Amino acid sequence: MSTLWYKEAVFYELYIRGFKDSNGDGHGDLPGLIEKLDYVQSLGVDCIWILPHYPSPLKDDGYDVADYYGVHPDYGTIADFKAFVEAAHERGLKVVVDMVMNHTSDQHPWFQAARADRESPYRNYYVWSDTGEEYADIRIVFPDFEESNWTYDEVAGQYYWHRFFRSQPDLNYDYEPLQEEMLKVVRYWLDLGVDGFRLDAIIYLYEREGTDGAGLPETHAFIKKLRRMMDADYPGRILIAEANDWPERLMDYFGDDDECHMCFHFPLMPRLYLALLEGDKTPIVDIIDRTPAPPAKAQWLSFLRNHDELSLEMVTEEEAEALYSAYAPAPRMKINNGIRRRLAPILNRDWRRYRLLLGLLMSLPGTPILYYGDEIGMGDNIDLPDRHGVRTPMQWEGEHGAGFSTSDETYQPLNREYPRVNVKKQQWEPHSFLNLTRSLVRARQTSAALRRGDLVWVSTGDPALLAFERQEATQTVLCLFNLTDSVRPLPLNLTGYKDMLGYAIADSSVSPLAMYWLVPESGE
Repeated sequence: MSTLWYKEAVFYELYIRGFKDSNGDGHGDLPGLIEKLDYVQSLGVDCIWILPHYPSPLKDDGYDVADYYGVHPDYGTIADFKAFVEAAHERGLKVVVDMVMNHTSDQHPWFQAARADRESPYRNYYVWSDTGEEYADIRIVFPDFEESNWTYDEVAGQYYWHRFFRSQPDLNYDYEPLQEEMLKVVRYWLDLGVDGFRLDAIIYLYEREGTDGAGLPETHAFIKKLRRMMDADYPGRILIAEANDWPERLMDYFGDDDECHMCFHFPLMPRLYLALLEGDKTPIVDIIDRTPAPPAKAQWLSFLRNHDELSLEMVTEEEAEALYSAYAPAPRMKINNGIRRRLAPILNRDWRRYRLLLGLLMSLPGTPILYYGDEIGMGDNIDLPDRHGVRTPMQWEGEHGAGFSTSDETYQPLNREYPRVNVKKQQWEPHSFLNLTRSLVRARQTSAALRRGDLVWVSTGDPALLAFERQEATQTVLCLFNLTDSVRPLPLNLTGYKDMLGYAIADSSVSPLAMYWLVPESGE
């Protein structure tokens, strides 16, 4: 694939701990993941994105890194990691890893040395205060868990700064040796063959008084420095910005094609659910219309769900309340500023709604991401704390242990649904979530228009009917969606069209929750 491979790819996000346990200890691991790479390949995806794999006390599922140069012992060894990357590449799969650049675990040797001695060079690796009163304008990211971004450390005799949990002290990017150390970390994993990094919480690298501390000029200067190094020494590898902001502001993270290659399109995601809830295409049309085209070498990343909560930060209070009421009616389904449920339970396991949303994801501009388990309609466990309920073991079969582990004790309990919701069962069901996912991915992958075509809206005169064309030099695809569960009159003349997925086209109406990818009978 070209150095711009990421612009037309489909990503698959997975949690190593939750994917496949090879040694019976109840934790997924790298050898287990290698066993399942043929399955991942069968989905038709191009790239695997793995959650943090580093040694960690796991107070935040690995986003509290205790060693940037290692592999968590539950997952295996550096040799296992190398074997995984090689096995993925043999199957034509790229590998993107999480790089947690903003903070470490408080158990990291750097922090332990820093708190123990004010004269230690590691003291400057972190942000300290005698009063804990600085940066009062910066919000608390986890208001359900923390009351301040400062925590007093008895050993250090000072307050340390943290954007997230108090067990995750922020690194100090004003200190040049820290910057060089993080570039060294990046080089280490690139030398092991990874194809890129999701830059976790990248917007928060610097703090300045009188600002919200997000996306400061100094942050962009460091990203440019990182990109220059990668472009010079590792062409074709990518940087992905995790930045929850409006698309106009997110453009800053692309820079002039000299910062991140990709940005998550957080504002699009809740509007897909909102449009489905209201039976009105307006939220989708409005956010796409206000989304600038990325630079030539950049791309948006779109998703329906991931390992975190379904964030509602980018909608109004009224819209958030409507989404909570419909998709998270119980208080324990909510966390921070979002919904901590998986895709299938949110949609009441409605196959039609899943097809509609996945079809939108695969046909709107941007690179789509699938989250492990969503392709089989996997459920969640809202009785688990934090975001753990959407990070439970993958359900491979209906027998004891769900094909995930031979152990009776797994890192999180298996969802009770696994005897009826699993990969093995769905392999043979023509209309299963799994085979629907494969068919949609396959159709997108074979369509130049869906992968890279320009978007042109098609008027339907009906807010419930969303229609647009994806136009590419060799192909045009007409995408049509009924966002309601009622029949709608067909306002378009579809004579001479066929559906890429084989669905029947009615003469005068559009079926409830229907989706079509239409091309001329000639196929042009």
